[in-house]
Amino acid sequence: MLVHDTALIFGRHARQTLRSRFAMLFGVLTPLLYLLLFGPLLTGLPLGARGTSWQVLVPGLLLQLSLFGGAFAGFSVIVEKNLGIVERMRVTPVSRLALLLGRVLRDALVLLLQAVLLVLAALVMGLRAPLAGVLAGFAFVALLALSLASLSYALALRVRTPQEFGPVVNALTMPSMLLSGLMLPMALAPGWLDVLSHLMPLRYPVDAVRDAYTGSYTTAPMLHGVLVTLALVASAVTVGTRAFRRAGA
Repeated sequence: MLVHDTALIFGRHARQTLRSRFAMLFGVLTPLLYLLLFGPLLTGLPLGARGTSWQVLVPGLLLQLSLFGGAFAGFSVIVEKNLGIVERMRVTPVSRLALLLGRVLRDALVLLLQAVLLVLAALVMGLRAPLAGVLAGFAFVALLALSLASLSYALALRVRTPQEFGPVVNALTMPSMLLSGLMLPMALAPGWLDVLSHLMPLRYPVDAVRDAYTGSYTTAPMLHGVLVTLALVASAVTVGTRAFRRAGA
């Protein structure tokens, strides 16, 4: 039942996405601009991390996709809620978990496609990374998309307008981007800032993907990244499901 309901919700939202291919391609534009305009500035610079500058930058850009793509996913729920679509779905026997999973799986798939485009462009520009590392990076992109989109939908169900939703998301995503070392490794930061960054969950998958891109799969950062990401997925899906359940009460 859950699988069937999830497939129905996923199919509905996937068809909506296919009707707006431009929006899907536009989502990868900002990371591509960073890659094209910021990446060459780092070539040859000592970045305080293993690997080339591309092996440092590209993992950060991949997780930037998950951060912003997942965090702003809730806008669609606000629109549907205001149109009465969410309310009509609530009175159906569809599982509340399926209402969430169908949406976040669509979001994860879209972000994965964007991640593939980003990596292909990076390979043209000079990125060299083992296939296993690239695939591990895609796995982190998908898992973070699931978790961040779940939290985004939970927040969207609690606010009334996009004008309320946008500032809250911006206030959360900007510190996450700056303190997680997405653009540059936190090893370059002053000691106090490096310590503060360890309070940011996103830092751990960023470090893990950078290790994967250098072919290092059994390091402490990799272990920490996997554990933090799985914990984030579990807690976020739980929060998102409860939000749909309470909203339907």
